[in-house]
This record gives sequence, structure tokens and C-alpha cells, in this order.
Amino acid sequence: MTSLPTLTAARVLRGSALVLSLLAPAVFAKTLPQPRNLPQGVRVERDISYIDGGDEAQRLDLYLPEAVPEKPLPLLVYIHGGGWRAGSKVGCPVASYAARGYIVASVEYRFSQKAIFPAQIQDCQAAIRWLRGHADLYHIDPQHVGVVGGSAGGHLSALVGTSGGTAAFPKIGGHQDQSDRVQAVCDIYGPSDFFTVVQQAQDDPNVQNIFAFNTPSDPYSSLIGSRLDDEAKARVVSPVHYLSEDDPPFLILHGDHDKLVPFAQSTELSAGLRGQGVRVWLQKIPGAGHGGPGFNQPAILQLMQNFFDKNLKGEPIEMKLVPEAEVAVEPPTPVASEKQP
Repeated sequence: MTSLPTLTAARVLRGSALVLSLLAPAVFAKTLPQPRNLPQGVRVERDISYIDGGDEAQRLDLYLPEAVPEKPLPLLVYIHGGGWRAGSKVGCPVASYAARGYIVASVEYRFSQKAIFPAQIQDCQAAIRWLRGHADLYHIDPQHVGVVGGSAGGHLSALVGTSGGTAAFPKIGGHQDQSDRVQAVCDIYGPSDFFTVVQQAQDDPNVQNIFAFNTPSDPYSSLIGSRLDDEAKARVVSPVHYLSEDDPPFLILHGDHDKLVPFAQSTELSAGLRGQGVRVWLQKIPGAGHGGPGFNQPAILQLMQNFFDKNLKGEPIEMKLVPEAEVAVEPPTPVASEKQP
């Protein structure tokens, strides 16, 4: 059997140069990611239904090494952003990981226009159970599953991490004997607490009034079908609500000039995880907004790769955050319509 090619760190970084830029579209972006050429040595199976007879959105794409692996490989699940009402699994930005010892799944889920929460997390968890149920077919190591997403996808990734295995949400689809827990989470500027986000946005001068909370233009309240001061509904959608000592390790990436998701959302999540004794690394990127070139820096890409290699492959890597001075970028310049009167 043919073994996977060995890639140097430099080649991996070159192949992943756009990873975080594609994770970076604003949480309310309407443009969809464009299909990308497959990395060398990778094949894709598209539009696999993870719920028999389910909604057209309940599908995933699988990125697999062309050479049959000699042993089961860790699984990396990508959840796209788009304000829970836009975006696409197409053009998976972490597909290159399938060329370096991972199976990669890019998951689609129902948008809030079609079904309000908890439909989105139910879909993501159903996809993870389906993937574990087909572990032998796709050479997946079911004991080593990670999840990554940006913005709304970061929120869902974090929620997968903190609520997995708790039966917090009714299961849908088949393979309900399989676990929906994961072993590593990379949350890239995702909201973590819907009950505190309004006040945090008011307190953060870098957050722009792109939309009005609790109006039809607000993706937060549209997701839960209620105002954000409805504490019960705001808590149940929030990853911080489910924190426990057996949560998986987290890597959180966030810029402190994010106009859409307050940086305080990530500090709150990080503090909560630390309070439970969970391993967590919060990488602040000074000056970075909601995505952008600050997240494409080689040191940031390498940090994410190190995180998954350590926690899913068991590689003896010492996790170290990048000194903030080394990754600081110029803050985004507000356009005229965003400036305060």
C-alpha cells in the first residue's frame, strides 16, 4: 500500500496560504466561496447526504487522499460561516489537510431562514455521527476528530466542542449509536455568548453598527427566533452555556479590531474554559478585523497546524502562542458609511 507523501512545513504553509482568508468572510457576507482546485494528491466526493431523505442542505463533501492510507486517519470537519443564513461548503479552505494525513469533511447545514436553532447544531452533530458510522469505508480514525470554522462556523465549531456527548439537543438522522464528541476545536472569531454580545458590542469601540440587534437584519436574533434579551433562548445557543471539565482543547483566533464579533466574546470563552481546567490557547491578532490578511500570516497558519497535529495526531509539539508584536497588523480603515456621525 502506498503511504502518504511527506510534506515539509514550508510546502504545507504554501498550500494553506488562503486557509484563513476563506474562513474570514464577514459573518453577514452574501458572497459564496468559489470552488478551488484540489490540492495535489487529494480527491473529493461531493454532496453526500448525511441524513437519508433529509433536506438538500444536509450534505457534506469529503476530501480524501488519492492513495489508500495504510492506517485510519484523523478527521477534520470544516463548518463554514455566513451568519447562519449564507455561505457554502464549496471551496473548503482546509482541503489541503487531506494531503498531509487527514480526512477532511466540509459540512453544509440548514440556514436560519429555513429552520431556526437548534437545526444548525443538530445538522453538524448528525454529520459527525454519520462520518463516524462510515469510518471504515473512508479510513477515518473515529477517536481523533477535530472541527474548525470561522465566524458563524466558529460559533458552531465551539458549540460542537462544548455540547458534544451531552445530548443537549435532540438527535436527528441515523447512526445515533455514534458519538458526536470531538477531540479538538479551532474557533476563529466565532460568537460564544448571545446573552452578553449586545453589551460587549456597545462597550467595544471597534465594533461597528453594521446591523441593529433584535431587528430582521440581525443574524443573532434571527437564528434563535427571539430577542437576545430572552435569556433562556440566548443561553441555549451559546457555547459558554455548556462548558465542562471534559471539553476538548480549544484554539481560538481573534482580532482585537473585529467590527462584527466583539473580541470579548473570545476572552469570555477562553476564561470559561480555563475555569473548567480545559486546555485553551487564545491567539490575539492586534489590529485584525473580522478576517483579513492578519489571519494568513505563516505563524498563524503554523499555529493552527501545530494544534491539530498535536491533538489529533499525537505529535510531540509544544504549543506556544505567537508573540502579539510579531503578528500585529494595521487596523482596518472604516468606510464612510461605518464612521460615527
